[in-house]
Amino acid sequence: MTPEQISLVQSSFAKVAPIADEAATLFYARLFQIAPDVRPLFKGDLEDQGRKLMAALGTVVRSLDRLDDVLPAVKALAVRHADYGVEPEHYAPVGAALLWTLKQGLGEAFTAETAEAWHTAYGLLSNTMIAAATAPSDA
Repeated sequence: MTPEQISLVQSSFAKVAPIADEAATLFYARLFQIAPDVRPLFKGDLEDQGRKLMAALGTVVRSLDRLDDVLPAVKALAVRHADYGVEPEHYAPVGAALLWTLKQGLGEAFTAETAEAWHTAYGLLSNTMIAAATAPSDA
């Protein structure tokens, strides 16, 4: 990611953070609309899950300029998600729901450049997560 893309992702997320609960609700509604097959993977309280999602996103977004610091946690998260039944093909609708949610939350501030920056960031992270989740186990 370029420094400009990192800045766009960080500044746009800062605008969404104050409406984190609403954003999480929008995200899950959209995700279950476009990928209803993932709904059974969510067994717990969606409000709690939404808070965890927004907290994790915040951590990653703040760390984009030093990804090496956060990638071990991202990889561990991916392995846990695989244990819950998340498959590599689930990452595409999650990304689509995320971008849609950001567009709803940011409105006109979700410019083409901002969308591209988020697409790049999500691609980097989802590819890392897929690789970690599908890597052969040492066990």
